[in-house]
Amino acid sequence: MTQDRLTTLSNIKDLGAAVRSARKAMHLRQAEAAALCAVGVRFLSDLENGKDTVRLGTALKVLNGLGLVLSVGARPPSWKANG
Repeated sequence: MTQDRLTTLSNIKDLGAAVRSARKAMHLRQAEAAALCAVGVRFLSDLENGKDTVRLGTALKVLNGLGLVLSVGARPPSWKANG
């Protein structure tokens, strides 16, 4: 039985690190993971390296393919209403 772990992501580099960690835990090379997720190796590399311009839809394909889930929750905003 596996235990679900929740990781809070603050930026694209955090997402890339989570993807890389999951891929390596499955003992997959980038080319193998890219093929399984139906994306290019270049895209997977860009995602793992935290490139700002990766497409969200394609990133979600990778997350799904690697058995990861992206969730959104509320927290206080980083800005203030009066200042």
